[in-house]
Amino acid sequence: MFHSLVRRYALPPPTQLLRVFFSTVTSVSSSGATASTDTHFPVDYLVDTCGFSAKDASKVSKKLSRCQSTERADAVLGFFRSRGLDGANIRKLISWRPVLLGCDVETNLAPKFNFLSDMGLSESDVVNVVMRQPFIIWLNVQNTLLPRLKVWESLFGSKEILLKNLRNCGWFFSSNIENVLHPNMKFLRDECGISEKRVSLIIKFHPSFIMLNPDALRALVDRVEGIGITRESRMFLWILDVLHGVSREKFEAHVKLMNNFGWSNSDFNTAVKKQPTFLKLSTESLLGKMEFLVKDVGIAPLEIAYHPKPLVLSLEKRLIPRFRVMEILKSEGLWNTTDKLHGFFSSSGPYFLQKYVLPYQDKLPKLHEVL
Repeated sequence: MFHSLVRRYALPPPTQLLRVFFSTVTSVSSSGATASTDTHFPVDYLVDTCGFSAKDASKVSKKLSRCQSTERADAVLGFFRSRGLDGANIRKLISWRPVLLGCDVETNLAPKFNFLSDMGLSESDVVNVVMRQPFIIWLNVQNTLLPRLKVWESLFGSKEILLKNLRNCGWFFSSNIENVLHPNMKFLRDECGISEKRVSLIIKFHPSFIMLNPDALRALVDRVEGIGITRESRMFLWILDVLHGVSREKFEAHVKLMNNFGWSNSDFNTAVKKQPTFLKLSTESLLGKMEFLVKDVGIAPLEIAYHPKPLVLSLEKRLIPRFRVMEILKSEGLWNTTDKLHGFFSSSGPYFLQKYVLPYQDKLPKLHEVL
């Protein structure tokens, strides 16, 4: 794949790219007089052809003093439209980088769009990627995009996963490989004892994790160790990834909330080690689940600390429906389970049906109705 892309998208030397990238203009009269001081791109063109408001067109025009010919702008606009960009998207790109109107389509724009298409992205996918990460238009195919493609495809483990992540976010593609990704991988491998294979398992779902500033990644490791998880723990990498998306303020708010339910900081850390994803819940959601489990169901707060799985289950789709099953069985004198309450909510669907619903379905058909 990479060899064919390299051959197809070989670009002119950098010096030649610099000459063709912008339309350079010298506004000097035939008599040798000084050029007009008004060398901005025509505002009326931006209004009539691009659909800008007069105010926005004026702002864009002031950044285009070196790009006065509308011929190249016509070609750029025609190219964008031919690739599926609508007026709003085109205005967004031009506002982001007005000098795009001075690009040579065949040399600068078409190779980037063709590159994305040849990776396997549909026309609409290409538009979405470009609009989310327009910096891609600015990157050299041969020197930057192809090498990054090779690195990320290797980390993701397949081209399909790479494309999925490009469609979903794509910003990871803009990060510096040499100064960010490689130092982070080396740090996790050499100082944390985490293999590239294990890191790749996380990257497949959260590529932004490995693109943290190296100092920020080290600070994140300190946070994980601060709650008692050692680098040797099998949970270390998972918790590292979770904390990546949880600010210190949110973490402290959760600690305070659970302290109000009687958890000590040690209890809180125990719950994090067992089910770290509950940290991603909003404070309001966490409060609602704790009040339901403690006050309505009757589970002791400390039991939840040591068995926190119910915290990450849906209140409306899982916890409340199963609680209704419990209430029905109790009202009929059929609640005789020895299972712990946390297990009642956490058990798999097939197990739950087999034990709590199917044995009573003839006598209590409403059990199915509340699930």
